Amino acid sequence: MKLTLSVLDQSPVRCDGTAADALRETVELAKAAERLGYARYWVSEHHNTAGFAGTAPEILVGQIAAATRQIRVGSGGVMLTHYSSFKVAEQFRILTAFYPGRIDLGIGRAPGSDPRTAAALAFPKQPSDVEMFPRQVLDLVNYIHGIVEEGHPYGKIRPQPGPPPDDVPDIWLLGSSDYSARLAARLGLPFAFADFFGTTHHVGPAVARVYRDEFQPSQFLSEPKLNVTVQLICAETEERARFLGASRNLSKLSAMMGQRTGLLPPDEAAAYPLSEQQRYVMESFIAGYLDGDPQQVRENLLQAAEEYGTTDVSIVTNAYSFEVRLRSYELVADVMGLEPRP
Repeated sequence: MKLTLSVLDQSPVRCDGTAADALRETVELAKAAERLGYARYWVSEHHNTAGFAGTAPEILVGQIAAATRQIRVGSGGVMLTHYSSFKVAEQFRILTAFYPGRIDLGIGRAPGSDPRTAAALAFPKQPSDVEMFPRQVLDLVNYIHGIVEEGHPYGKIRPQPGPPPDDVPDIWLLGSSDYSARLAARLGLPFAFADFFGTTHHVGPAVARVYRDEFQPSQFLSEPKLNVTVQLICAETEERARFLGASRNLSKLSAMMGQRTGLLPPDEAAAYPLSEQQRYVMESFIAGYLDGDPQQVRENLLQAAEEYGTTDVSIVTNAYSFEVRLRSYELVADVMGLEPRP
């Protein structure tokens, strides 16, 4: 099975580094991903956390696209409930005007933050009603594609700049449950499932089936288009991969406990004292990661693709060291037979 491999970058921050370091490393990693032959490079949105630096994917996408030449660049994703659909359409139409044929717009429903931060993002207005998310998605699709919805109070407003009708961002719905899968199916849009949380694989393949079974062809897409995004660290040996993963594992556990810290060096993270309950929680989400040596990672990726019924797979690799992250993507590209770009 030949896979199309892509990257989702959360711009992880080291405990002794800065968010500016993480953002610059994101751009450097994107340039490397392009050389290695990855198909897409998406960046995430998080707020009020010391662990991830990417608060504004619409800005970061532009920086990455400017530093690369061929790889598709996009958001994974814009948390649409915080924003106006019209404004997001304007942002991504500008990006497409600069980088035609290369921009993806992934959108999500989750806040990407805690409730207090979500309220701050809306202040002095009230946070958006999450029940309006389907309406927001439909509005965004219409604005991007220049579709006038009869009776819509703002349907005749045109976002600018207006790229040619056949050159608009690809819109993806992102999710970790069947909610966005069903919405993507109903609207005839591509869907990306977030397996990389480490806690969602037990429902993921079933959600993928729901998406395929309920998919309704649209003017944008004639058949289902499914991506699954997984979390992994690839190293020369399984033992080293699991050691390097200690930084990521402790950071995720800390976030689940409401603590907002950057990634510790792996030796410190591995030696960090944990209670039995904390260790149990950590082991539960580690089980959802695909860490290992190159052959193990290859087998894990092919198995995940088969379980989800797709050949479109994205990879999240979070580690303390930028060099470790880069080496992981290099090893995966080599073992999966990606074709390097000049």
